[in-house]
Amino acid sequence: MTADDTVGGDHCLALVRQHDFDRYLSVLYAGEPARSALAALYAFNMEIARAREIVSDPMPGEIRFQWWRDALDAPPGSDVDQHPVAGRIRAVIAAYALPLSAFHDLIDARVFDLYDDPMPSVQDLEGYAGETSSVLIQLAAIILAGGKDPGTAEVAGHAGVAYAITGLLRALPWHARRRQLYLPADLLDAHGVEREDIFAAKCTPEFKQAVSALAGVARAHLGRTRAGIGCVSREIVPAFLPVSLVEPLLARIERPGFDPLSDRAELSALRRNWMLWRASRKAGRRTSQA
Repeated sequence: MTADDTVGGDHCLALVRQHDFDRYLSVLYAGEPARSALAALYAFNMEIARAREIVSDPMPGEIRFQWWRDALDAPPGSDVDQHPVAGRIRAVIAAYALPLSAFHDLIDARVFDLYDDPMPSVQDLEGYAGETSSVLIQLAAIILAGGKDPGTAEVAGHAGVAYAITGLLRALPWHARRRQLYLPADLLDAHGVEREDIFAAKCTPEFKQAVSALAGVARAHLGRTRAGIGCVSREIVPAFLPVSLVEPLLARIERPGFDPLSDRAELSALRRNWMLWRASRKAGRRTSQA
């Protein structure tokens, strides 16, 4: 690793620590050089995922996304390599033979974030989660496998959907304030939920039922993750560690008296640290007995 790579790696790790603490914690369970590569992957994700927070309207966001598409496609030695995140993720893509199409698909899926269009259906939400969250787990698994196919595509798919839906449920108060709706329209219609009630932070019984139903979708994917986690070898485990937080977060969201439009489902940093450590230890025991 060159001095420039070290600087870029430090920048990426700091960015992930600031904006994606759960994945930052999971990175610490990986050894080098995978740790630096994972930091670059997650920092790239934050550059894309935070676009709505940074831009004032969709057009600058579209321009930002096009810059990243062009950066990924630029030939080796381009000026874009001077960017601390772009340069590092381009180097990681080359070093681990990561599929460039997965990065383009992630950017394309995130275009949804720039607008206030409703999520049409549960199936559309699962597809969005697959292209944004599941793909990160799978790419991380490839990195941890040294660039080889880790055989985790299916379990990563379910794990990413469970993790993404839980994250969106946690972010309901924030999204509602900016009139952004990730809750699927077909689910809201099935429970008779009025959209304006959501934007007005009115937690109606119908809305609570819709939230419970969506939490059930997350739990179903979590169950499929647990059923398939046996295929995940010890060195791949850090890619999946953040998913260990799904169950306790859903439990908080579903507890009596919790208002998903005003209350925040939070776990202390200490508990998150402990849960990832416990999940890592459990995975270690499982693989040692295999």
